Amino acid sequence: MLKVGVVGASGYSGGELLRLLARHPKVKIEAVSSRSNIGQSLAEVTPALALPDLELRFVAPEQMDNCDLVFLAVPHGVASKMAGGLLNAGQKVVDIGADFRIKDLSVYAKWYQQQHGAPELIDQAVYGLPEIHRDKIKNANLIGNPGCYPTSVILALAPLLQAGAADCGTIIINSLSGVSGAGRGLGDLYHYSHCEGNLVAYGVGSHRHVPEIEQELSSLAGAEVKVSFTPHLVPTVRGILTTITLGVKQVNSTNELVDLYREFYKNEYFVRIQPPGRLPQTKHVLGSNFCDIGVVYDPRVKRAVVVSAIDNLGKGAASQAVQNMNIMAGWSEQLGIDYPALYP
Repeated sequence: MLKVGVVGASGYSGGELLRLLARHPKVKIEAVSSRSNIGQSLAEVTPALALPDLELRFVAPEQMDNCDLVFLAVPHGVASKMAGGLLNAGQKVVDIGADFRIKDLSVYAKWYQQQHGAPELIDQAVYGLPEIHRDKIKNANLIGNPGCYPTSVILALAPLLQAGAADCGTIIINSLSGVSGAGRGLGDLYHYSHCEGNLVAYGVGSHRHVPEIEQELSSLAGAEVKVSFTPHLVPTVRGILTTITLGVKQVNSTNELVDLYREFYKNEYFVRIQPPGRLPQTKHVLGSNFCDIGVVYDPRVKRAVVVSAIDNLGKGAASQAVQNMNIMAGWSEQLGIDYPALYP
C-alpha cells in the first residue's frame, strides 16, 4: 500500500481528494493536515467524510514523515516552501496549487506578485497533464497539477495545435465555472444571495491561469501562442464549460474535425470526443475524471468552435492528482477514479 498525506485537506479540492483516496484500492491515507484545524477530527471538519474506517485527526504539515507521497492542496506560495523538505526526505509530491506549473520564474513573479519560494526545484517539476506529459510523469518526484481552466483549454486545443491546423493568432476562450473553483474561503462574489441567478465575468485579461495556458499551448504549437481568455462565474457549485473559437487550416468540415480529435485521443480513457451534432454538458462529467470535447466547423468564417466540459474539482484538481499518482506508482491510470459522472 502507498501511504499518502494530504496538506490542505479541509478545502474543497483537498476534501474531494480524500473522498477518492478513501476508496482507492492501493492507498492508505496516513495523515491529513490543515493549520486551521489541527487536533480536530476529519469527521468534525468534513462530515461527508465520516467513514468508520477513516478516523483521522488533523496534524501539522510537518508531521508527514510516514508518507510515501504527499498532496499539497494549499495556496500559491505555500507549496514551494514545503516541497523541498518532503523531497529531501525521499517523498514524492503532487502540488495541486500553482507553484510548480509555470517554468519561467519571472512570469510566475509577475502574475503571482511574489518571488518563487523554491526556484531550485522548477527544473525537476513536471506539468501533470497526463494526456500530454505522461512519459515525464512516470519518472517524476514532483508534479505541478494543472489548473482547472487550463486543463479544459489545453485538452480542447491540443489536437489542432499539434496537427498545425490552428491559426494561433485567433484563439478566443470563454470559460464558465461553478463557484467551488474559488475555494472554501468567503467572498462577496460567492455569497448565495449574490451568486444565485447571477452571471459575472472576472479576471478579464488578468487571470492567473493565462500564463499557464500560454506556456502549454506554445509548447504544443512549437511557437509562441497568445490567447484572449475570459472566465465567468455561474450559479452552480461545480463544473467548467469552456468554449473556444479559432481560425483553422487543413480541415473543412465538422466531420474532419471530429476525426482529427478522435485520432489524437484514441488511447485516452478519460477524454471523450462527442459525435457530430452533440456538445458537452457539465452534468455529464460531474464527480468524474472525464473531459468531454465537442467540435463544430463554421464554414462561413472558416473557424472551429471547440467546447469542453470537466469537473473543476475532479479532472480540474483532485481526480487528476490521483491520475498523476497512479502513473508515478506504475499503476493503471484508471485505478480509483474510473467512476461515471453523478447524474442528475
